Amino acid sequence: MEYPSKLIEDAVNQVAKLPGIGKKTALRLVLHLIKEKEESTFSLTDALNNLRSKIRFCSSCHNISDAEVCGICSSPRRDRGLLCVVEDTKDVMAIENTAQFNGLYHVLGGVISPVNGIGPSDIRIESLLNRIRLNQPEIREIILALSPTMEGDTTAFYINKRLHDVAIKISVIARGVPVGGDLEYTDEITLGRSITGRTLFG
Repeated sequence: MEYPSKLIEDAVNQVAKLPGIGKKTALRLVLHLIKEKEESTFSLTDALNNLRSKIRFCSSCHNISDAEVCGICSSPRRDRGLLCVVEDTKDVMAIENTAQFNGLYHVLGGVISPVNGIGPSDIRIESLLNRIRLNQPEIREIILALSPTMEGDTTAFYINKRLHDVAIKISVIARGVPVGGDLEYTDEITLGRSITGRTLFG
């Protein structure tokens, strides 16, 4: 693709690195930004700069946060006896949108995937286990809300195995979520019913 300017080419190449955006879409976005008022473009770049320089991760659950401890973990209205284990921040957002869960979360930051070279030590399983042991007997139930894929099931099985000596209820979300699907793309009603209709693990 020929570009009329090296500046446009560089911008297109950077935007095209974003997931789901090809060169043509990137070019449309770049040309749109050129047509916009300078303040709008600068507002976007300021927001992105702030995102990278100021974003934090909750010291308790590892969810994206603006503070040391996120709003969910610090809220006195949350049920501290329920701990929902998810793969990523987008899954927290999906479950929160159902308004069916009032407990706390633990974000693993991935799932076990030997094919991709991701083992238990590459995600936040140890911090989950430490958190559970430190907060017993306050935590009544662990909900494994991982996507129903081979990797998600492997991760759930591994966590369950590591908690065999802990007297705590372990459940999984109901299989209203399609096998092989991602929580992120599951509609809110189905996901909400899966949370409320969870079953014991194993």
